[in-house]
Amino acid sequence: MTVALPQLAPLHLPAPYGACPFTPPPAYAEAARGGPVTRAALPDGSPCWLISGYREVRSVLADARFSADARTPGFPFLSPGQRQLATERPSFIRLDDPEHARLRRMVTRDFLVRRVEELRPGIQQIVDEAIDALDTETTKGQPATCAWDFVRDFALPVPSLVICLMLGVPYEDHDAFQSLSRTLLDNTATEADVARAHRCLMGYLAELATRKAREPGDDILSRPAVRDDLTPEQVASLGFMLLVTGHESTANMSAMCVLALFRNPALAGRLRDEPGLMPMAVEELLRSLTIIHLGLARAAKEEVEVGGVTIAAGEGAICMLSSANRDEEVFGRTAPELDPTRPDARRHLAFGYGVHQCLGQTLARVELQIILTTLLRRLPTYAWRFRSRPSPTTRRTSSTG
Repeated sequence: MTVALPQLAPLHLPAPYGACPFTPPPAYAEAARGGPVTRAALPDGSPCWLISGYREVRSVLADARFSADARTPGFPFLSPGQRQLATERPSFIRLDDPEHARLRRMVTRDFLVRRVEELRPGIQQIVDEAIDALDTETTKGQPATCAWDFVRDFALPVPSLVICLMLGVPYEDHDAFQSLSRTLLDNTATEADVARAHRCLMGYLAELATRKAREPGDDILSRPAVRDDLTPEQVASLGFMLLVTGHESTANMSAMCVLALFRNPALAGRLRDEPGLMPMAVEELLRSLTIIHLGLARAAKEEVEVGGVTIAAGEGAICMLSSANRDEEVFGRTAPELDPTRPDARRHLAFGYGVHQCLGQTLARVELQIILTTLLRRLPTYAWRFRSRPSPTTRRTSSTG
């Protein structure tokens, strides 16, 4: 049965944040109280649908009648720049099956649980070395470290170095690779600087793919590089996509997790004393923080009924992962609270759902477990002065990726 929606003014996206850095903008919670499927308006004034309910979000993300291809008519964008970036050279996460599945299979092996577990010693070494640098700074008589210093010196470089490890980037190239990656993700960088960094990084990855085609190793770039049906530029594009999607989200999530634990010393102390709780705590942090506050975009390819509402072909929908992860019908009345022993936390949708569910979710979990466990163990008295100004090099993710 189709539900007749009340004629309310649509929510204009993106909505402003409230006072708490851990919660989605209040307007999204208000929209969710109006129903699991509500009207919204993009910045250019065009309409779209906001999908807020947990069951409805899963339904849309698992339904092949909704397209993840940014070139589909009605696909919702927050800006012309986002539209251009997503449609000019779409990566496989912006494609539908069967092409999406064909390209995804090329790198699936490297993100299987067994393969990621094999990377634990290398990730642990990267984290230890980054903490060594932080620890050295704290012994120089400096009273504290600013939040954005922590982001710059730890949260951003650690995921970048992990991606270097997985892509097979030679050690001597790490500094240049990190410098280019940092520029790409710096909100203060000029358009020209970002364009130059993109060209240089793509050129480097294409040259690295050519080298690996001649001398393949046991890494992500080598496997597609030896194929006859991909050019070095296509392999470079695949590597670039893994860098951007795996770097920014993990950097932001690790920084937010550290901030959450700093503001909850009792929880931090408990996790320090009971490290066996960390896997469950990471799931709850992923659910509660859900850094993609303005979620995953889709476009209906044909008429679909969702939550009793008819979405017509050519209409866009945005699946609100943050609202779904706080759905009290699924996670109970304590959904807004952080509970490291929540038994159903792993049902969260922080990594999406369906065939496009985040390929790197196992890697992200392992990185966060190692980062938080090691920080709590090695720097139990580490202190940060959290100032009101946000970091210039990281941000709360709000893209409709």
